[in-house]
Amino acid sequence: MIRTATPADVPAIHAMVRELADYEKALHEANATEEQLHEALFGERPAAYAHIAVSDADGEVVGFALWFLNFSTWRGVHGIYLEDLYVRPERRGGGHGKALLTELARICAERGYERLEWSVLNWNAPSIAFYESLGARPQDEWTVYRLTDGALAELGGK
Repeated sequence: MIRTATPADVPAIHAMVRELADYEKALHEANATEEQLHEALFGERPAAYAHIAVSDADGEVVGFALWFLNFSTWRGVHGIYLEDLYVRPERRGGGHGKALLTELARICAERGYERLEWSVLNWNAPSIAFYESLGARPQDEWTVYRLTDGALAELGGK
């Protein structure tokens, strides 16, 4: 049901990234190309990793998890930051999302990583309920900040 992504999966990952962006009401912000995803996942210096959920019934790609390593200075070890977790709507409820998270938790345990973290939109009640059912807890005391576009360029001197 879960396997490591291959270069042949990039078109499916790209399509699902766009589906996720549409679901999150931000399709206009999803500008990544297949070439960029291929470079990030399989280029000379990969910056991210991906796992694919495949239907046992028909072998179709039904979801993905895209993640990268982070580091905790307090714990002194790496962790996984889950950038995207997505299962196609018609395939939800079949255990694919849980299987993807289980695989990432397995990787953490195997490698001695002490955290598996991700963000979820406040309005996404179905996902929040799913994550909490697995034992995940919100980190309400933190606020995410982001520099992008003009503000990033200005601060960076461009």
